Amino acid sequence: RITMYLNYRTQGTCSSNIELEVEDGIIRQVAFWGGCNGNLQGISRLVQGMPAAEAVKRLEGIRCGARPTSCPDQLCQALHQMGY
Repeated sequence: RITMYLNYRTQGTCSSNIELEVEDGIIRQVAFWGGCNGNLQGISRLVQGMPAAEAVKRLEGIRCGARPTSCPDQLCQALHQMGY
């Protein structure tokens, strides 16, 4: 088993960091620091157990209002940094 951990510093969002644990390409844990607590808990639970590549496919490019990014998009950037 290959388990990777990352504490990703977000850019352009209300949340400041994303803590990630990915095991064999499957998202095991996600925790956002700050941001819209309820929404981010929901996103975290929805992607747990999901292949990282599938999460990127579904969430990349989502924008938050007029911002060019969003918390789901920043999660994808973190997964890209991990190689997904």
